[in-house]
Amino acid sequence: MIQTFSSTIRRKEMDAVLTCMVDEKIGPGELNQRLIQTVKEFFSCDGAVALRSPETALKYAFRALDFPHENKVMISALSPSWYLSALEDLRYEPLILDVDESTGLVSPAIVEQGIKDGGRLLLLHETMGILPDMAGIQALGIPVIEDVSQSAGAVAGESSDNPGQAADGQKKAGLFGVYSFMGLEEHDIITGGGGAVLLSPGRREWIVLKKFTDSCPETDLLPDINSSLAWVQLKEFKRNEAVRRELYSIFQRSLLAGRHKTYIRDPENGAAAWSFPVVLTGNFNDVKKYAARKDIAVSLAYEKSVAAVLGENLPEPVKTARSLLLRCVLFPLYPRLSHASAVKISKVLGTLP
Repeated sequence: MIQTFSSTIRRKEMDAVLTCMVDEKIGPGELNQRLIQTVKEFFSCDGAVALRSPETALKYAFRALDFPHENKVMISALSPSWYLSALEDLRYEPLILDVDESTGLVSPAIVEQGIKDGGRLLLLHETMGILPDMAGIQALGIPVIEDVSQSAGAVAGESSDNPGQAADGQKKAGLFGVYSFMGLEEHDIITGGGGAVLLSPGRREWIVLKKFTDSCPETDLLPDINSSLAWVQLKEFKRNEAVRRELYSIFQRSLLAGRHKTYIRDPENGAAAWSFPVVLTGNFNDVKKYAARKDIAVSLAYEKSVAAVLGENLPEPVKTARSLLLRCVLFPLYPRLSHASAVKISKVLGTLP
């Protein structure tokens, strides 16, 4: 059975972790700092700190922003469900937004309506590696915290005088928010077996954040054993992403032969290839059974989202998110797929019921 997800851990990653264990330096230390330096180079950001979880990263971001508790935090209905418990622990009220059907993301118009309903900050999960209309969202004048756990490596068009550019003059995911974080959990685009890196694109914001992170307890910092894995993954990112993007193009062409579709993405491959989402026009169980007969495991894309957890308690206006929750499915896409497996998946995508 070809699993929906599989780690990209290879010999280099295993060697880095084993070396860390042999040296008996598994707590936060030198490799934590090495990861931070590599993250700063990768994103072209001004500062970063490697922490034990995405929730911890979010805690420090809000602390640095000094965001008032009476203000609402806007989140997509298709964001990860842990956002709800994290915001509750931080004593913030979430304002749940609907999404655009063509991307599965919030749009400037949706966020603008959220602002009218009392939202004062956007916690933006860049789902499926796709960036929304960042220029339009930034024009609304509210602070944004980016979650680039699935979108690291994605870029969006920007003029050449902007800081933090990709080589072709585009601006990278993670550099649009006041603060941004990249989860390092099992199924994130870069994994450390757990943890997160909190980024500060600008120097002024980093100075504020650094005051809090410099004095944070060691139990909040990412251990070296996780940092070593994440560091090698980041160093190997370009090669892994090239494989993922090639597979994405093949699968997308195959899907065109059928009646289902995928999300709209940047035509210049500005989106990251985190997984392969298919938005169904038919029944999920029929597709799941058909794929299983071909030894391919598929799963609902948003089965661990805010929408999935809240169920009937979701606000009425999020009709598109409710629909995508039931109709969007993930097919396997990862660098370790064999050629034979990729061919099999491609054929199935073109013949889905």
